Amino acid sequence: MTTSNKDTIDHPAPGPDAWRKQGAVIELLGQSIFVIDSSHGNENHRSLPVILMVHGFPTSSWDWQPMWRALSEHYRLIALDMLGFGFSDKPENFHYSIHGQADLVEALLSAKQIKEVHVLAHDYGDTVAQELLARQLENKGVSQWLSCCFLNGGLFPETHRALLTQKLLLSPLGKWINRLTGYKKFSSSFSSVFGPDTKPSEDDLQQFWWVINQNKGKHVFHNLITYIRDRIQHRERWVGALQASSLPLALINGTLDPVSGGHMVRRYQELNCRLDYLAELPLIGHYPQVEAPNEVAGHYLKFLSRCTQG
Repeated sequence: MTTSNKDTIDHPAPGPDAWRKQGAVIELLGQSIFVIDSSHGNENHRSLPVILMVHGFPTSSWDWQPMWRALSEHYRLIALDMLGFGFSDKPENFHYSIHGQADLVEALLSAKQIKEVHVLAHDYGDTVAQELLARQLENKGVSQWLSCCFLNGGLFPETHRALLTQKLLLSPLGKWINRLTGYKKFSSSFSSVFGPDTKPSEDDLQQFWWVINQNKGKHVFHNLITYIRDRIQHRERWVGALQASSLPLALINGTLDPVSGGHMVRRYQELNCRLDYLAELPLIGHYPQVEAPNEVAGHYLKFLSRCTQG
């Protein structure tokens, strides 16, 4: 990926097809799910502490590749494309839910026999992480969480400012709107949530769009977008998990994000949610891991170091 941001990676970033070749598709709960694991072909990584990375809507695990190298120097990294995303199965007549995605994440941790894990989440993945955090508090989690870090996302439905495209997809016209949405509309809406100086390049946009359309993926957008209703229905449970968390929580947030920027951070603080580390990126938008990967990796590693120090 390449953006106009000065915070660029100092090595060639793999395109999405190369990313796919580094991972594998495995069966989880009867679905074919794409998973990438830094220990694949590198036995030394199996003994490292694990970071599970949970992506957002409408993208995929490829969002994490700008940070992958920096984080994999000291951690074993595991990321998946959730159901309906990226290179995973995208069933059309299917009820997608945050709880279902959380079940898949736990099935992955169980299949990998991961006993302890740090979690890094973004956007839609934040909501999945909130459900999983609630399970941790109920002592129902598959693995023991060591920490959780949230990048920009709709942690609170009352502060989530959905794009017009998202609102239309959620409406009764969603199925037809979805059919009419093409690359031009996608590139305009997607670019609008980035910071003014960190917009995705045309090549970036083409690659994001290519991944989204794998397995005829665009056709399930109007089904996936129902997570916005899930957030409203389960607000008390998911916000309560942030307030009652017994494990370290961090926020790394792009302030200029029109969907969940600085206003979301203020709400987080107003509600007295647990917060052990806060980094606000004043010139960054909704995709901090893409717009400022080195800066985000630096903050995240600092947070993890504090967790290790106790």
